Amino acid sequence: MASASTVKTWIGRPFSGGVHPEDFKSLTNKQVAKIPYFQPDKVYLPLLLSNGILLKPLVNVGQEVKKGQLLAIGISNSQPPLHSPVNGIVETIAPYIAHHPSKARLDTIHIKCFKDQTWSSKFKSRSVVGLSSSEVIQYIQEAGIVGLGGAGFPTSMKAHFAKQANVDTLVINGGECEPYITCDDLVMRLHCNEVIAGIRLLMVATGAKRAIVGIENNKLESYELMRSAASDDDNIAIELVPTLYPMGSERHLIKTLTGKTVPTGKLSTDIGIVVNNIATARAVYHAVRYSRPLVTRVITVSGLGIESPRNVEIPLGTRVKDLIGYCGGLKMDCERLIFGGPMMGQVISDLDIPITKTVNALLALTSEEIGSDEQQDCIRCGQCVRACPMGLMPFKMRAASESSDYDLVERLGINQCLSCGACSYICPSRVPLVQFFQHAKGILTQRRMSSMRQEKAKKLAEMKTIRLAKEAEAKKAAKAAKKRKRSRRTNSKPMVEVDV
Repeated sequence: MASASTVKTWIGRPFSGGVHPEDFKSLTNKQVAKIPYFQPDKVYLPLLLSNGILLKPLVNVGQEVKKGQLLAIGISNSQPPLHSPVNGIVETIAPYIAHHPSKARLDTIHIKCFKDQTWSSKFKSRSVVGLSSSEVIQYIQEAGIVGLGGAGFPTSMKAHFAKQANVDTLVINGGECEPYITCDDLVMRLHCNEVIAGIRLLMVATGAKRAIVGIENNKLESYELMRSAASDDDNIAIELVPTLYPMGSERHLIKTLTGKTVPTGKLSTDIGIVVNNIATARAVYHAVRYSRPLVTRVITVSGLGIESPRNVEIPLGTRVKDLIGYCGGLKMDCERLIFGGPMMGQVISDLDIPITKTVNALLALTSEEIGSDEQQDCIRCGQCVRACPMGLMPFKMRAASESSDYDLVERLGINQCLSCGACSYICPSRVPLVQFFQHAKGILTQRRMSSMRQEKAKKLAEMKTIRLAKEAEAKKAAKAAKKRKRSRRTNSKPMVEVDV
């Protein structure tokens, strides 16, 4: 445990806004010797990616598959491939309920699992010394690794863009600021050496000269273990940051650790910084060192509505109801199930939904935890303004959104909104501010897409007009040439004298 002399003390806040929600982390952050592994009878792997791209399956119904085997691919490196998380047999490839509020049914590979779930000899240890940036990026891409903090952006593409931008700093997000979630904390405590090794590989991939790991100061054991694991590397710094939501936001973690501000409308790579997650770094280590693709992840199952809250490693494609059953089932007073944290999570619409790469938590919340949903009129108290980490005026954006004045919503800065939920959390009138903002963002996105389609249609019409004019000119020129040729042929015929 860290001593008082080693703990960095913060005076004031590292950024404006933010809130301190009750964390409930004690439900799952107990000391364990090993992360338990749950193996379901079947897994369900959607072929549709979160960006709307449909992968092409490489296996057939009835085919036996091995753990780590390539199952489906996209058409480019921006589409992470899908691998089998289990040894089993493909039962069917058919539509199945997806991880989406609409309950859409998408093409999904259904695999019945065998009892033996060991890795084959194909996935063996290899040397990582002397690997080039392109080699590490290639291994990451082949492993299908995406950001495991929730965003799900392909890690190989992020590393490639960072390399092109000549970044000098790699920031690793160990904040885990959402209430309840402790999976990254547990990974740091039990697998700190693997995380540090993954960070070194990410530095090679991105070209970064230094790495900074930011850990909230409510995780002192993780802080000390990570410091010890990185003690022989002067290029990796382990730093404590204040426990303040949303510290896990990329922009705010960068501001806290480096003092730099990412300009509005810009990316962190524009100021020489790239950000990755603790779990992502560990997945990179396994991909490069053992050729193991991303087929499992550690997930927090928590909340007062679950019988046995815990962190557990699961194969991707595990259904919600199977994982709940492994954790003892739901209590009678469970009111709501959520993927992710309570601040930015998504309500689960069906227990048959399979868990994908971007899900880091499954919460079962009671009415006591949810609190009252009874909405009252906004009294313009300004609490939401003080809580907003982006310096926006949520109550004004909500009023403009409610009156459908989306031009005003955009001018008020809706595109800078993180949808972090700090404003909704702090609002004494229980106004669902984030829902208003998500609706407004959807409308503005539709308008931009419509404008782009109209512009594209206009350009196509202009191109068609130009093409038709050229074709008409070409036809006219060809007709004139044909007429001249016919005229020359007539004039060139010799005169024939006829005797009378």
